[in-house]
Amino acid sequence: MKKVLIIGIGAGNPDYVTMQAVKALNEADVFFVLDKGQAKQDLVNLRTEICERFITDRSYRIVEAASPERDAGTPDYKTGVHAWHSDKAKVFSRLISEELNEDEVGAFLVWGDPSLYDSTIRVIQQILAEGHLTFDYEIIPGITSVQALTAQHRIALNTIGEPVHITTGRQLREGLPAGVDTAVIMLDNGSGLRALVDEDVDIYWGAYLGTPDEVLISGKLSERIDDIEHVRARERSRKGWIMDTYLLRRTSNRDEA
Repeated sequence: MKKVLIIGIGAGNPDYVTMQAVKALNEADVFFVLDKGQAKQDLVNLRTEICERFITDRSYRIVEAASPERDAGTPDYKTGVHAWHSDKAKVFSRLISEELNEDEVGAFLVWGDPSLYDSTIRVIQQILAEGHLTFDYEIIPGITSVQALTAQHRIALNTIGEPVHITTGRQLREGLPAGVDTAVIMLDNGSGLRALVDEDVDIYWGAYLGTPDEVLISGKLSERIDDIEHVRARERSRKGWIMDTYLLRRTSNRDEA
C-alpha cells in the first residue's frame, strides 16, 4: 500500500528538524513540493536544503506542482478556505496517484508543525474520505513558529497558572477575550494589531523566524507598533512575502511569566 508522510520541518531553521523527522525523511521515496511562485522560492529552497542535508540515500525523487491560491475575494472566509482545500485535494490526489508507486512512501514537508495553521492534514483526510484513493498516512510533528518565537525572545509562553489563547488577526479585531492575558496571533495582515493599540499590552513580534532574514521586535505595543508596521512593509516589499507571528501579553502580567 502507498504511504504518505506529513513531516513537520520546523520554523525555518534546518537545525529545528527533529530526529524523528530525519528518520521519516530517510523513509521517503518521493517528496511532493508545492511551488508558490518565484517570490516564495525561499520556501522551496529550504525544503531542498533539508533533503540534501539529512537524507543519506540520494535515490529519492522531488516532484514539484503549482500550489493553488486561495481566492481572497470570496465574501465568506470559511467558504473560500473550503474551496481552496478542494483545489489542493485535486493536486494532491494527482501527485499521489500518478507519481507514487505501490508500496512507495511519499512525503509532504510542512513548515513548522502540520497541526498548527496548516491545511495538509485536512486535505489528506478529505482525499481519503472521497474514497477514490487508498493509502496510509503518518504525521511527524515539528518545531512551531510559536516555540521559535518564544525561544528567540527568551520568554515563557504562559504566565503562572494562566491559559494561552492562539488566534488570528481577523479574530483579534474584537480585542483580547475576557480573561485572556496572553495571546499568540498567527495570520495577521496588520489590522489585528491596530485594534489593540490603545490597550496596555506588551508585544513580542517575529518575522521569518529561524531564517537568516529573521527580525525581532518587542516592547509596549503602543510604542512599537509603528516600527513593526514599517518593518512589515519593508520586508514584504523586499522579499515579496512575509511570514510573521507575535505574542501579546497584558502588561500587568509581565512579571508573572
